[in-house]
Amino acid sequence: MDEFNETLADRPSFDSESRMYPETPPKKVESPTSNLPRLVGMLVLLSMVAIAPFLAGQFQYHLTRGRIRAEVEVATEALGAAGPRLDDLVIASRMVAKKMSPSVVSVHSADRRGLEGQGSGVIVDPAGYIVTNDHVVRNASDLHVTLIDRRVVPATLIGTDPLIDVAVIKIDAGDLVAAEWGDSDKMDVGDLVWAVGSPFGLECSVTFGIVSAKNRRSASGVTDSLYQEFLQTDVAVNPGNSGGPLVNLQGKVVGINTMIVGERYAGISFAVPSNLARETYESLIENGVIERGYLGVEPLEVPATLRNELSIPSSEGVFVGLVESPSPAARAGLRRGDVIMRWNDGVASD
Repeated sequence: MDEFNETLADRPSFDSESRMYPETPPKKVESPTSNLPRLVGMLVLLSMVAIAPFLAGQFQYHLTRGRIRAEVEVATEALGAAGPRLDDLVIASRMVAKKMSPSVVSVHSADRRGLEGQGSGVIVDPAGYIVTNDHVVRNASDLHVTLIDRRVVPATLIGTDPLIDVAVIKIDAGDLVAAEWGDSDKMDVGDLVWAVGSPFGLECSVTFGIVSAKNRRSASGVTDSLYQEFLQTDVAVNPGNSGGPLVNLQGKVVGINTMIVGERYAGISFAVPSNLARETYESLIENGVIERGYLGVEPLEVPATLRNELSIPSSEGVFVGLVESPSPAARAGLRRGDVIMRWNDGVASD
C-alpha cells in the first residue's frame, strides 16, 4: 500500500478544470538561423585567405611605386642642381666631335686580286701624313682616302710596323687639319674617351666611353706580340673603325683604335696607346723602318706578393714572365721569375 501511494505521489497532479495532466516541457531545438553568425564568420575568413595574396601584391606595388616616385624626385632635384655641370660635359663632347672630324679620314684599299678593304685614319701632320693600322693597308696595291669635305685623294704607303699594327700613309692635298697627339701614359682607368672613324663605311661616326684597363700585353692573351700594348675601352668600335683615333676630353689623340674581342663589338675594344704609336710614326717618317733592340723576355708587372717579399717600391722593378730561347736574355742568364731592377744605369720600372 505504501509503495502504491508513493507511485501515485510521483504522478503529475490532475487538472480538474482542463481534465488533463500538465504538458511535459518541450525540448530545446536549435533554429537554423542560430548558425548564421558562425557561417558568416567562416565565409569572411575564407575570403580573407583567398584575397590575402592580392592584398599583399597591392601593398607591395604601392610601396614600390612610392619608392620609385621618391627616387624620381631625388634624381630630378639632383639633375637640376647638376644641370650646368652636365651641360658642360655635353658641350665638351660636342666640341671633341667638331675638333676631330676634319682630321679623321676613311681609308680605302684594294689588293692585286681586286679585293677591297676599308678602315679609318687620322691626319697628324698638315703635310698630309696619316696614321692608321697596318692591317688596314696590308698588301694594298691601291690606296686612297676620303676627307670630310668629300675629296677622294690617292695615298702613298710610307711604312708599317706589323708588330704593333701601326702604319703611316701620306696624301698630297691642301687645307688639311691635323690632330694633336695626347699623352697616353697620363690616361687612367675611368677616363672619358671618344672613338672617331668610319664603322661600316659610315664616315665621321663618333662613339663614347671610358678607359677600362691599361697595359694589356701578351700576358693578357690579347696579343702574341711582345712589343704590342693596348688601352682597353668600352667605346663602340666596329669594322671600319680600325685606324681611327681614340681621343681624350681635350680632343687629343691618346690611341689608335685597332681591334675588338670577337666578330662584333661586345663592350671590349682595344687601342694602341698614342705614345707607342707616335714613336713608331716618327721612326717611320725619319727612317722608313722600325729598329728595335731585342732582349727576348716578356716584361710584366711585379706580383704584389713578390714585391712585398723583396721590399720592392711600388713603382720599380720589372718581372720576367718569359725568356725566349735562343735570345740575348737567355745568353745573359736571365730566367723566368727574375726581377730586373736596373737597366743601363737607370731604374727599371713597370
